[in-house]
Amino acid sequence: MGSIHEQAMNYVYQQVLQRLLSYFNRAERTALQLLIQRLIVAAGGIENIGTYKVLVAFSGGKDSAYTVALMRAAQLSIAGRAPATFNLRVANMRHAGMTSAVMANIHRCYSALFLHDDPRVELLVVDHQYVQAFEPDLPFSSAGREQNRSDMLLGGHLTAGDARTTFCNSCYLGMAEFLGRAACWGDGVDAVLSGDSLKEQKQYATWIMRLARHEGQAVENWHTLGFMTALNTIDSVGRAYYRELYGEETQPAGFMLRPLGYPNKPVAPAFLTVADLIGFRLEEHWALLTDFLGFRFDDLAFSFSESDCANPLLMAHMRGLKAQFVQGRAYADGIAEYLELAAEMMRRKRMPRRLIDQALAAYDHPDKLEERRALAAGYAQEAFGLSEAQLVCLMFAPFVDAGAQLEAFLRVCHPGMLVALADLHRALSGHSAPDQVIQWLVDVSGLSLKGLQNLYEKRRVDFSDDSSIIARVRASDPDKGHVMTVDLHTGEAVSELISGR
Repeated sequence: MGSIHEQAMNYVYQQVLQRLLSYFNRAERTALQLLIQRLIVAAGGIENIGTYKVLVAFSGGKDSAYTVALMRAAQLSIAGRAPATFNLRVANMRHAGMTSAVMANIHRCYSALFLHDDPRVELLVVDHQYVQAFEPDLPFSSAGREQNRSDMLLGGHLTAGDARTTFCNSCYLGMAEFLGRAACWGDGVDAVLSGDSLKEQKQYATWIMRLARHEGQAVENWHTLGFMTALNTIDSVGRAYYRELYGEETQPAGFMLRPLGYPNKPVAPAFLTVADLIGFRLEEHWALLTDFLGFRFDDLAFSFSESDCANPLLMAHMRGLKAQFVQGRAYADGIAEYLELAAEMMRRKRMPRRLIDQALAAYDHPDKLEERRALAAGYAQEAFGLSEAQLVCLMFAPFVDAGAQLEAFLRVCHPGMLVALADLHRALSGHSAPDQVIQWLVDVSGLSLKGLQNLYEKRRVDFSDDSSIIARVRASDPDKGHVMTVDLHTGEAVSELISGR
């Protein structure tokens, strides 16, 4: 029975391969053969391929979905012509932006490629400090959700809602912990493969290396670093960042990279790339993504490249809120500015015109604008547990600098609380104050009293201050005119201006 079952499954796998190949053009078929050769050489020859294991990080976005499909084609192609093939580990980094819709996209991709029950495949989710098998309805852990929320609130209040600090830095710096946990889980892996474009890899490497050297690390060029050295470099920068964000004694538990051991591996994983083999034009992969992998785009999709942080629906909303409450203009003015930027970035990414029109049409009428505002507010509540009033509070940053902007914030948003201004300052400075005042502070900010008092003692980040690693994280970004933020439903990234205009 076992032999019959194995023969049946091999037939199914070959059918999957044939269907996959039917979506590949000539250039992609050539790239697949080159990838197969690269993997065999990395494994030390075809005789070793059966014990070779490769990790692929899957964000749930279109580019990484294509990379997973290409690796599956390579795995099944080798299996059809050799006694054994390599093992594949696919891992997702769980975060607030990875909602049920993103998980559903991942599940459809896995199902189309018949990954779920293949013993040569491991499907993992890394959620905060936990590694577990992928399940489409797996809830986001309370610890992970609270960490995302805390990082967003503290970063946002220290920078008055700067996009990179509020939404992206924690995810970028958390990649080291994610990759370390995914690679080290179980008996480890032999290689980690990236599907990011060469440009994206270079930008990320340049960003990290500048920060590491400024922190006093004697690091060589990025391309000469081994996998573990690279992760530890990122991790050390992350720990310095969190020290400034939280303080020496209140850094988030579990941030430091662990475990790092490879119980059954004599050496740390190698780093492989396929960026030179594949293209990143969506229209070239449209049929594979939507017809075969079941990828779903809808009116929430600003479909760009890969990243893990916030989403453009919320970023557009915050631009509108800033225009309305902080700048005294109309909510629609802020949205229009954001859409202008989004359209520009879509054209730069050579996105299909239909996706550009689809994204912009979602805001082309006042009634639609109100629907999108409600949708964004619902997402902020679902992902971060924050109300619209709490987002507005964040953009005023009324608690830092000993509450320098507190009165201005009250005058615009909560004039009825002006009579309690002195009590508010007393509560924030650690002195006794009425319980109603303390509760109001907690409700309007979403922060604990301890967190508020911590902010009260801090200065707002000056992005020209070279002594602040929060400032340097943004200033060191090679694409520092923009910041990538990720779509609610697809895991895709959109660029957001960080100049604060």
